[in-house]
Amino acid sequence: MKLTHLKNKKINMVDISEKGVTQRIAKAKCAIKFNEKSFMIVYNQGSEKGEIFNTARCAGILAAKKTSELIPLCHNINLSTIEIDFKFNEKKHLIEVSSTVKSSTNTGVEMEALTAVALAGLTIYDMCKAIDKSIEINDLKLLYKSGGKSGEYMNDNI
Repeated sequence: MKLTHLKNKKINMVDISEKGVTQRIAKAKCAIKFNEKSFMIVYNQGSEKGEIFNTARCAGILAAKKTSELIPLCHNINLSTIEIDFKFNEKKHLIEVSSTVKSSTNTGVEMEALTAVALAGLTIYDMCKAIDKSIEINDLKLLYKSGGKSGEYMNDNI
């Protein structure tokens, strides 16, 4: 194995010109941990700053589209779809943020999926920090990817 973004120990944007165009899919998630009181406020009322989840969904979509501007060696690619979803876990006071990103291109969309959930999570934090500054964003991870030479990957640590 080698680090594809290093060539002769210098940073390198991977040359994807010879790669085949395939359907690429990536799924990622993170978990936002609240204390019990804050979780119940968000779950029942939202925040004073406005509709939390549509704002976070928009932020995640925009982040996925801007990934190549945020991460220096990512390629600028056209995305076919970006989905952001939220799942509440009342027992653990968590909100799971998940993303699915798809594209027909010659490079993967893992970074776009990860960036989408990270920024959606940060947006939730921003909108809720007035009620709880101890909110944690945890477990940012790639769940699944398909397409390309390396084929399918499923995270077994889920």
